[in-house]
Amino acid sequence: MKAISLRLRLFLVILPPLFAVAVLLGWWRFEAAQRTSEQLFDRSLLSAALAISRDVAISEGDALSPGTRRVISDAGGGELFYHVTGPGGIYVTGYAYPPRPDMPVTRDLPFYYFADYRGERMRVVRIIESRTIGTLTGDSVVTVWQRVSDRRAFAQALALRAAALMAALLTALALIIWFGVQIGLRPLNDLQSAIRQRSPDDLGPIRRPVPAEVSGIVSTLNHLLAQLQDSIEAHQSFISDAAHQLRNPAAAILTLAETLPHMHDPADRAKYEKQLVDAARRSARLAEQLLSLERLRYDDSTAMMSFDVNTVVEDVCQSFAAKALSRDVEFTLSKSAEPLSILGNPVLVGEALINLLENALKHGGAGMSAIWVRTSSDDDAVMIRVQDDGVGIPPEKGGAAFRRFSQLENGEGTGLGLAIVEKVMGKHAGRVDIEPTGRGAKFCLRFPRCATV
Repeated sequence: MKAISLRLRLFLVILPPLFAVAVLLGWWRFEAAQRTSEQLFDRSLLSAALAISRDVAISEGDALSPGTRRVISDAGGGELFYHVTGPGGIYVTGYAYPPRPDMPVTRDLPFYYFADYRGERMRVVRIIESRTIGTLTGDSVVTVWQRVSDRRAFAQALALRAAALMAALLTALALIIWFGVQIGLRPLNDLQSAIRQRSPDDLGPIRRPVPAEVSGIVSTLNHLLAQLQDSIEAHQSFISDAAHQLRNPAAAILTLAETLPHMHDPADRAKYEKQLVDAARRSARLAEQLLSLERLRYDDSTAMMSFDVNTVVEDVCQSFAAKALSRDVEFTLSKSAEPLSILGNPVLVGEALINLLENALKHGGAGMSAIWVRTSSDDDAVMIRVQDDGVGIPPEKGGAAFRRFSQLENGEGTGLGLAIVEKVMGKHAGRVDIEPTGRGAKFCLRFPRCATV
């Protein structure tokens, strides 16, 4: 599914709320226009009624003044109708049969009401005052009315003008947002163009100025590029070191294989055959350790389960015991009486242990006579300790022992065993320590403890 652009997203985030506010303002404006127009039209009715009443009193019912006629003809809400009766209900002037109210009218005060007149709804004002016309004195009734439809049409026209103005403003605002966002996003487009022009080998930090809102993204990207650069350099260094380490065993195998056909003495031939087998085994072990190290570095899908460390340690020690005895080295396993449960991968834990054991066998020296393996635990951790009585590791060289292809002295090792152990412990949220001992070397694998299986 394709994600919508940031430009469209901002457009959709900004414009709909403004449209909703505009609709609410338009509705409020229409209602306010209706109320205001009703008040103004009622006042125009009252003004017309007062003007007609005045003219009738002055002219004694003969005629309306020109000013009053202009008021009637210029009414904003549409045509005005009027009707005047004098004392005794005598018709004075205006239209016949005015709309009458349904209730009594208060004297000397304007009285507003709605009524039907010739099939149309009307707004009416009626004023009853005492007047003397000629020789007659009594109540004079002035009635002025106006079509409701004309008043509403006038109010709707005003509301439509306001709505048209608001629509024009919204349209202009939408265009400003659409093109304004494009202008605002121009630095991001420039950043994209600059990144696209980079070569695959250029993993340096991005130094182009960017808006504050995206500076965090650029900073994170620079951090990722730095990590990628470090990873590539480490990978290239590993490949270079691996090629260098594999070259010697491969050359030895090739030399022995080329020499064997020329060996006619059975004793010499057997000696070279044994050397060839040993060289092939070392090469195979080196390749196996290289693959293990890379798998630990890049494979995050390692299956984790809860298991008893004692079981794994016992299986590894049983397979290693024969190798130790062949070198006249005493091999002892001391297991904890209780189950030692950890969360991890049994194969990787076994790989770490076998690397420690082979490391002791290869680098313990000619005077080494014993290797001990012991499992134990405390409240927080499960420990596997591997100890020998060989030459040991000087304290100042403890850190170098865990570096890849690092050898503290010349020997037949590959320099990968302890590096693999450290990687395995990292996968299990544990650690490997070199503990002080009187003679030889003592390693401790410390795993976080979990519930008993």
